[in-house]
Amino acid sequence: MNYRVLLQRSAQKALESLAREARECLFSAIATLSVNPRPPGCKKLMQSDYWRIRVGDYRVVYEIDDSKQLVVILHVGHRRDIYR
Repeated sequence: MNYRVLLQRSAQKALESLAREARECLFSAIATLSVNPRPPGCKKLMQSDYWRIRVGDYRVVYEIDDSKQLVVILHVGHRRDIYR
């Protein structure tokens, strides 16, 4: 049961602005969400239906729609900036 992964435009721009090493790590982590949208270490954010995964100093915030088997990447960024 694979999920489709979509990146919002803002998340895509944030990924493109990162260094190559960080971008590759984030892309591989995002790709694994298609197989398991709730991997070990993921966390549901308080006061919302969003989830987050940690990739080094970076965070990926996403939303899961189980009925459509869809994962939407909302935000990608450094941990000091992502929750603002």
